[in-house]
Amino acid sequence: MAVVSANRLELLQIADAVAREKVIDRQIVIEAMEEAIAKAARSRYGAETDVHAEIDPKSGALRLSRHLLVVDQVENDAREITLDQARRYNPGALVGDVISDTLPPFDFGRVAAQSAKQVIVQKVRDAERARQYDEYKDRIGEILNGVVKRVEYGNVIVDLGRGEGIVRRDEMIPRETFRPGDRIRAYLFDVRSEVRGPQIFLSRSHPQFMAKLFGQEVPEIYDGIVEVKAVARDPGSRAKIAVISRDSSIDPVGACVGMRGSRVQAVVGELQGEKIDIIPWSEDQATFIVNALQPAEVVKVVLDEEADRIEVVVPDDQLSLAIGRRGQNVRLASQLTGWDIDILTEAEESERRQKEFAERTQVFMEALDVDETVGQLLAAEGFRNVEEIAFVDVAELSNIQGLDEETGAEIQARAQDYLARIEQEQDDRRRELGVEDELREIDGVTTAMMVALGENEVKTVEDLAGCATDDLVGYTEGRGPEAVRHAGYLDGFELSRAEAEALIMAARLHAGWIEALPEPEGEAADGDVTEADSAEGEEVEGGSADGEATEKSAAEPQQA
Repeated sequence: MAVVSANRLELLQIADAVAREKVIDRQIVIEAMEEAIAKAARSRYGAETDVHAEIDPKSGALRLSRHLLVVDQVENDAREITLDQARRYNPGALVGDVISDTLPPFDFGRVAAQSAKQVIVQKVRDAERARQYDEYKDRIGEILNGVVKRVEYGNVIVDLGRGEGIVRRDEMIPRETFRPGDRIRAYLFDVRSEVRGPQIFLSRSHPQFMAKLFGQEVPEIYDGIVEVKAVARDPGSRAKIAVISRDSSIDPVGACVGMRGSRVQAVVGELQGEKIDIIPWSEDQATFIVNALQPAEVVKVVLDEEADRIEVVVPDDQLSLAIGRRGQNVRLASQLTGWDIDILTEAEESERRQKEFAERTQVFMEALDVDETVGQLLAAEGFRNVEEIAFVDVAELSNIQGLDEETGAEIQARAQDYLARIEQEQDDRRRELGVEDELREIDGVTTAMMVALGENEVKTVEDLAGCATDDLVGYTEGRGPEAVRHAGYLDGFELSRAEAEALIMAARLHAGWIEALPEPEGEAADGDVTEADSAEGEEVEGGSADGEATEKSAAEPQQA
C-alpha cells in the first residue's frame, strides 16, 4: 500500500471508526497510526534511523521525517549530523539541536504492513484497557447489570457493555446457576489493573450486595433518612441487617419491610429466597445484641469490654433458637455486632456462679484460716481474692453482717500476713533461680514476675531488655481452628502488649541501651508535674481505673 495523499481521508475515517467502536479518544488512535507508520518506515530506512510520522488530525496529511542530532563529530550517521551539514537545512543550527529531515513516501511491503497493523491493534487495546480501568475503578461499591457471556468452571463471565467482569464461584450464591444470555446483577467490590487487562471482580454473596439492593428498593435509604449500619450474611440461607432512622417519625424496620412485605420480598427474590432479619440498630451495645439474637429471648447480657467478649443468658427452652441451625443465628449476630458471643442457659449460669462462689470460699478458708461460714460471707460480699481483703478499708469488713470491727481487723491482718508469706516464698524462689535484685527496680516488675522470668532464663536487666513483646505475652500462629497459641514468659499476669512493651523499654533505658527524651523547657515549672511524674501518675491511675472497671464488671454486670 502506498502512503500518498489519496489516503488522507481514509486514515481519518479509520481513526474515527476505531475510536467510536472502542470508546477511546480519537487522538490516541491517530498516535497509534503514527507510531505504526514510523515503525514500518524504519524497516525501509534502517532500524537505527530515528523516523517520525505525523498525521494532521484535520486534513489527514502524512509527513515522514528523520531526526538528526547536531554534533561536532559524527559517530552514527543514521542519527547524527555535522554542524556544516545541519546549516544547509537551518542556517541558525547549533551543536545539540535536532534537525528534522523530510523523507519521501514509500510503498509498504506485506511484512511492514502486518507489523504496522499489530502496533495499531496493541496500542488501541492498551488504550481500551486503560479506559475500562479508569471507568470502573471509581464505581467500586455499585451494583452493575450485565449479561452472562459464558460460564467457565463455575465462574460466570459477565458482559457489562463497556467491559467484562467475573463472578467467581465462591462469590456466587450457593445452588445458583446461570446460563449464557441470562441477565445478572452483581456487586462490584474490586478492580485490578493486570498485564492481561483490567480485572473487574463482581460478587453476589458480598454483604454489601444486600445493603445496596435495599438502597434500590427503599426510597428512605436512598434519601439518607434510613441508614444501614451493619450487615451479616450466610449467602443463600439467612442474613441480618441493622438499620436506624434519622427521623423519629419513620420506623426503619417498617420502611425496609414495606407494604405487606413488598420491599423486602423484592430483595429476597433477588437473593434466591434468602431469609432476612431486619433489626433496629442501637448505640447501647447490650440492647443491640439482644436485638441481633432475635427471634430468641434474652434474659441477661454481661459485657466484657477488655476481652471483647459477651455472655448472653437465655431461658433453657430458648437455647437452640438462640444458637440456630449449625450455630447460624449466633454466628450472624456476632458478625453483625462485632462481639464474640457466648450463650448460656439460666441453669448453666447458676451452676457456674455457684462453682465460682465455692472456689472463692475455699481460697479464703485456706488463706485466712477461717471457717466455711466466714469464707462464704466474704465471697458473697463480692471479694474475689485475698489482695482485695488485705487492702480494703477495715470498715467495709466490719460492716459485713455477722462480723464486728475486731473480727474485720483480724481477717485483714491474716490476709496481709498471707500475702507477706507468699511474697517471701516467691523472693526465696527468685534468689534460688539467680534473678538479680536490680530487676526489681524496673517499674511494673513484681516478685512473682521475677520468678516467672527466672524460670525462663531472664535473670538480669539486660536479659529483659533483649526480650521481644511476644516473648513476654506470647503470640498466636495461624487462624481459625488451626491456630496455635505459643505461651509467653508472663502468661497469667494479665499483661497487655502495651504494658509488656513498656517493661522492655524501661529495662533498655535502665541498662543504658537507649536514652530518655529531653524534657521540654518550661514544662517542669515550680508546682508543675514533670513528664516522668506524669507518666507514673497515669500508669498508677490507669491501673486503678482498670481495677475498678474489672471490679464493677464482675460485681455489677450490665443487663438487658
